[in-house]
Amino acid sequence: MKSNSPVAIALTFATCLLMPGISLPVFGQEGKSQMPEYEGKVNAPEFPEGMEWLNTDRAISLRELRGKIVLLDFWTYCCINCMHVIPDLKKLEHKYSNELVVIGVHSAKFTNERDTDNIRQAILRYEIEHPVVNDKDMVVWQAYTVRGWPSLYLIDPAGKIIGCTSGEGIYEPFDKLIAKVIETFDAKKLIDRRPLSLKLERNRLPASMLAFPGKVLADEKSKQLFIADSNHNRIVVLSLEDNSVKEVIGTGEIGLTDGSFESAAFNHPQGMAFDGNTLFVADTENHSLRAVDFGKRTVTTIAGTGQQSREHLTFGGQGKQIALNSPWDLALHNGMVYIAMAGPHQLWRMNPKTGGIAPYAGTGREARIDGPLAEAALAQPSGITTDGRKLYFADSEVSSIRSADLDPSGNVDTIVGEDLFEFGDKDGKGEQVRLQHPLGVTYHDGWLYVADTYNNKIKRVSPKEQTSETFAGTGAGGLADGERAMFDEPAGVSVALGKLYVADTNNHAIRIVDLKTKRTETLQIKGLDKLRLRATSKRFAGETIELPVQTVEPGDATLTLNLELPKGYKLNALAPSAVVVASVGGADQVIRNPQFPITAQLKLSEGESTVKADFVIYYCEAEKESLCYFKEAVVSMPVKVKKGAGSRVLTATYRLQLANDQ
Repeated sequence: MKSNSPVAIALTFATCLLMPGISLPVFGQEGKSQMPEYEGKVNAPEFPEGMEWLNTDRAISLRELRGKIVLLDFWTYCCINCMHVIPDLKKLEHKYSNELVVIGVHSAKFTNERDTDNIRQAILRYEIEHPVVNDKDMVVWQAYTVRGWPSLYLIDPAGKIIGCTSGEGIYEPFDKLIAKVIETFDAKKLIDRRPLSLKLERNRLPASMLAFPGKVLADEKSKQLFIADSNHNRIVVLSLEDNSVKEVIGTGEIGLTDGSFESAAFNHPQGMAFDGNTLFVADTENHSLRAVDFGKRTVTTIAGTGQQSREHLTFGGQGKQIALNSPWDLALHNGMVYIAMAGPHQLWRMNPKTGGIAPYAGTGREARIDGPLAEAALAQPSGITTDGRKLYFADSEVSSIRSADLDPSGNVDTIVGEDLFEFGDKDGKGEQVRLQHPLGVTYHDGWLYVADTYNNKIKRVSPKEQTSETFAGTGAGGLADGERAMFDEPAGVSVALGKLYVADTNNHAIRIVDLKTKRTETLQIKGLDKLRLRATSKRFAGETIELPVQTVEPGDATLTLNLELPKGYKLNALAPSAVVVASVGGADQVIRNPQFPITAQLKLSEGESTVKADFVIYYCEAEKESLCYFKEAVVSMPVKVKKGAGSRVLTATYRLQLANDQ
């Protein structure tokens, strides 16, 4: 992010400054080693004691990882280049699952990123499955003399540093190097292939109805609310009149599949734009633009190849032939789609009618430099809107709100904010204003409403006066409605019918702020049963519970079922929970909106049988009733039916666990 441009790199290690005396391998253009060294020379610095760890229930030391190849990933969760490295890390972890251990060293740029709970949310959002240590004081960073994000250090099974690199495109060079290191240490019988036991953060939390919604789009004319349900890989459409679910677009599975609403697949979609019949979607991790046709009820890819571009393009072409790089948000004007292309630090423009697409503003350099569109420098633009005269965008890495003229001969200007390492929470005018990694912006009635993401606030910016003021939010991360509302890293904003709709990302919720009173409430979605993820495989995605054998008399019997929720949770009275008792001597029995304990009547014949109850449970936190979760489980009860058992009563209790692995 700060050390290299996002282009494919050979493993030269040129940008890593290591301790004196370390010999580094250098690779040529084809990845052939000019100085092959698959064993390190200098011991890797150990992790200090007392640091906070995630995705594991204990601290990890390099000493205990002897016998493993260790790959340290120095990252910060705001960084688009760090995000681009994660898929490569996952591929390496999968290929070398027995030999390689990846450890994320989170060394924060922004103040908000130093908080362990916020890093936990980022781990969940990015679906990271390796241990992460919170290097909030940059101690590990300094020990390895890191210079920029992302930087990666490879440590051999003897605990010595082989080399390091910075930037993206790390899979192929590391793949070749790791294979050679395994070969070298296998010859010495020094590879430890025992699995590393981890306790992932994702297994400690319930499944929410929305998962890290990134953007929201309210359309006043059609009275619809479009939600990018990003980590569920789908688009949810609500009615603005009664908040009911109208459509769910996408299977929920990660993929780049065109087709019907029910069969299409996305990969962590973000920003959207609507022209009255077609919804354009920034399919961010597919590096593509998709068009949702509500007349035909189809999803079509209109730009992007599905692969990330690793070039800073200054030219365009036909949409489906041009590789894109993390399109994050969209805006429409006169039939043209304007794109906040976060990866190459540019704005792009597409004509959906002709299919043509090209860069619109920004050289690709990551910086805050105003000037002519083609000469300006941007820094990870992540939100975009328009008033019909100018484009306004949230330039997240410089914590600024900026404008770009719609006249192609115009300029990029900064409205409020400063530079890459100038951030904070300060209202005021122009360069005096401090924001912290804003991700969303929308124009309404002369104002820009800004999701000041890492400040957990909504700001109101005057493009005319170049001023910024706090509009909603105390600044504390959390979920609270009313006049002193709390948000948790909100990322998307949109206005309709006198209300500001907010994608409150880490709260897995949509919030509504009244533009007149500034009071905030949490949107209560109706029709939650439609938000259950569709089963796209034959494998049951819920939990299966096997209970001990029970013995009863043949004939009429009574089944009593109970539910125990975790402490601090309760059933959602507004949601359609249900229990289905599978057929045993009769038709399936469906018990809707159950009030536990519940009973069902069975007719049992002599012999052995199995009684099954399918629990579909919607529940919420007792203190945060607006946060809705979902769990499905099958409780299986083996039954011996024989004369003389003395009882005709079966009992079963389903103890709902938050962790998938408990």
